[in-house]
Amino acid sequence: MSHKAPLGTFLAGNPFPNGLTDGLFYREKMRAIHRVAPPRLEGRGRVLEVGGGRSGMASLLYPEADIVTLDIDPALADSQPSWERSVFICGDARALPFPDDSFDVVTLFDVLEHIEEDDRAAQEALRVVRPGGCVLVSTPEAEWHYPYYKAMRRYCPHESELMREWGHVRRGYSDPELDALFGRPAERRATFINPVTAFFHDVAFSRLGPRRRKLLYALAAPLTAVGYMLHRPSTRGTETAFAWRK
Repeated sequence: MSHKAPLGTFLAGNPFPNGLTDGLFYREKMRAIHRVAPPRLEGRGRVLEVGGGRSGMASLLYPEADIVTLDIDPALADSQPSWERSVFICGDARALPFPDDSFDVVTLFDVLEHIEEDDRAAQEALRVVRPGGCVLVSTPEAEWHYPYYKAMRRYCPHESELMREWGHVRRGYSDPELDALFGRPAERRATFINPVTAFFHDVAFSRLGPRRRKLLYALAAPLTAVGYMLHRPSTRGTETAFAWRK
C-alpha cells in the first residue's frame, strides 16, 4: 500500500527557494492539496499528474507510487525531476491517451483555468480514474484578483498581465461551476491564501526589488505567521483544492 507523504516532508519539497516568503503561497497550496488527498493508495498506486510541468507535485505527494506526468509542452520532457518511478508523456488533457479506469488518482493542479474546453478535461480525468479513485484539483476562486490589497497596485503588474503570462483563459471557478464540471459536489475541499497571507502573495509578484520585499516580509511576518497557522480548510481563501471520488 502506498501512503501519502507526511505533511512536513511534502512541504519541504516546495520548489521555491524562499518557501516562507516568496514561495509562501505555494506552501499554502501544497498544504491544501495534502489536506484533501487520500491518505493511502491501493497497492503501490498509480497517479496521473495532468499539466504537471516541472514541479513533480504528485511524486512528492505519493513518493512510493508510480507517477505519470502528462503535459502538452514537449519541451518539459527534458526538465522533469528525476523521480525513480516517474515517466513523462506529451499529451492533451482533453484527450488522455489512457484506457478507462487506469489510475488511482488523477491530479489537475492549477490546470483547468488554462483550458478552454475544461468540461472535456474534467470528463477525461473522471474516465481514466478507477472506481473508488480520486480526481484532485486546485484552482483560483472565481473572484480571485491581484493584487489583493489596493495599496499594492502601484507596485504590482496588472492582473491581466499576469493572467496572460500564466496562460489563463478564465479567472477561476465557483464551487457550483466545478460541481457542474464533475457532475457532483466535491468530497473534500480546502482553501488557501487567506486575507492575511495574501499580502505575501502580493509582494511576491510585485515589481519591488529584493530589499523592499525583504523589508515588507519582515514587517508583516508576525501577523502572516498567525494567519498561516490558524488557516483551516473552511477559512475564507482566494484559491481552493478539491477532491472528487469516482
